[in-house]
Amino acid sequence: MVPPSHMRLARILGTNVRKYRKERGLSQEALADEVELAVTYVGQIERGLRNPTLDVVERFAKVLRVKPLDLLQ
Repeated sequence: MVPPSHMRLARILGTNVRKYRKERGLSQEALADEVELAVTYVGQIERGLRNPTLDVVERFAKVLRVKPLDLLQ
């Protein structure tokens, strides 16, 4: 789980992943398949409960067709 000090950035990332996922018309299941992660993990990221690696952030960015930094701002 995400330590309290990282909670703000984890929430920003999760909010942005959800926003871009919905804009692309993807379900959590479809996104999870594309980024090769468990759907439960994607849901936890979207809720700001997990702190993914930079590799995972890059995978989300590629599938969602945004820059990795766009997911963190």
